[in-house]
Amino acid sequence: MKKTQSKTDWKRVLSIKESAPIPYESADGPYDPNDVKATRAFFEKADLIRGGKVVRRGKRGPQKAPTKQLISLRLSPEVIDHFKSTGPGWQTRIDRTLRESIRKRA
Repeated sequence: MKKTQSKTDWKRVLSIKESAPIPYESADGPYDPNDVKATRAFFEKADLIRGGKVVRRGKRGPQKAPTKQLISLRLSPEVIDHFKSTGPGWQTRIDRTLRESIRKRA
């Protein structure tokens, strides 16, 4: 196995004390790491990359093996209120209840 040479400036890294501000020059990157607001703004807009693919924040990636179908279903307010009142995962519980109903009839 071929070992690659590190390009890290270890003298610079080791000379920085933990409580000291991070040395920054505009050529170092798109934001000043000592500016909390700028850092947050940068990462809020940033894309996350997993396995070479961009994963956008707040959006789910494609399922490896889709097991469910997306449909539009109208339910009575009572049914929705009942399942939502039991907390997160209420749609999964509706699915489970319907599957149990099918098994009982079979």
